[in-house]
Amino acid sequence: MIENKYDDLLDSQTEALVNTVNCVGVMGKGIALQFKKAWPDNFKAYANACKKGEIRPGKMFVFSSKEKIIINFPTKEHWKERSKIDFIKEGLQDLIKIIAKYKIKSIAIPPLGCGNGGLNWKDVQPIIAEAFKSFPDVQIFLYPPAGKPNIKHISHNIEKLKMTPSRAALLSLMHLYRGGSYPLTKIEIQKLAYFLQCAGEPLRLKYEKLHFGPYAENLNHALQNMEGHFILGFGDRQQRSEIRPLVQALEKAHAFLRDYPETRGRIQIVSKLIDGFEDSFGLELLATVHWVLQNEQISPQTVQETTKHIHRWNERKKLIIKESQVAAALERLKEQGWIVN
Repeated sequence: MIENKYDDLLDSQTEALVNTVNCVGVMGKGIALQFKKAWPDNFKAYANACKKGEIRPGKMFVFSSKEKIIINFPTKEHWKERSKIDFIKEGLQDLIKIIAKYKIKSIAIPPLGCGNGGLNWKDVQPIIAEAFKSFPDVQIFLYPPAGKPNIKHISHNIEKLKMTPSRAALLSLMHLYRGGSYPLTKIEIQKLAYFLQCAGEPLRLKYEKLHFGPYAENLNHALQNMEGHFILGFGDRQQRSEIRPLVQALEKAHAFLRDYPETRGRIQIVSKLIDGFEDSFGLELLATVHWVLQNEQISPQTVQETTKHIHRWNERKKLIIKESQVAAALERLKEQGWIVN
């Protein structure tokens, strides 16, 4: 019997849960990321199986924990690729065999191949319904696409995360920024971390020139690890949600930094730099001006030449960043020693 559900799949009381995966060992977004946080041992087993070439479309990877049977359902080969309807059809045939083998009486299934996979639920839902016609005694809870998961409902591994100078510095800078009642999302954190690294903090972030300014993909991985332990709001990294440090994490970070005076000094340097530029646009402006001056051959380093380089970055910056704003950012960077003529 199939029943549509609209709550959190990970909270389902069924015997088995289906997790949609790729074949390269990455659980970076959506439902897969939720499973990774909730059942880290399942992720480790799945990633190891991927390394051995054991994960492929049409073949389930089953992991049994104490409380659940987790069935990893490959809906795509690489995480960058789209799902294919044939992968869903082939996978459902194997899923049926797994249900019979394990004598499963209840199972929760997400919208296979939809969302990040790119398939249309109108095409997928009838295929699932047809596949389970011969299982009237099995309770099937089907979770149609219902928007992105609520970040408050994302489960997390309860293992404690180690405090490090980098994590403590990021937490402290987030706290200082939010003290001005400014919204803090991953976009603002990208800029805060950029300046913190430029100030000398060894964050090991790999920044590149992207749409909203300097951007480091590996910062997202760091924030994912901190989510639920030190911060809340990053979620499954698909939402532009407000992010906040947890009170206990801040207390731990402040205590930790007592032994790191150089890091505390860098935090204050960044805080002083961004004073008056504390919003999404202000941080983008400062970081963009700093990036072009540090990474592009601008001669002479005048407001006019800097503006020309920024306007070549992309059409968006050409439309929203004015020469007078570049002048203000350039003056701030120079007066505080971030740019040397």
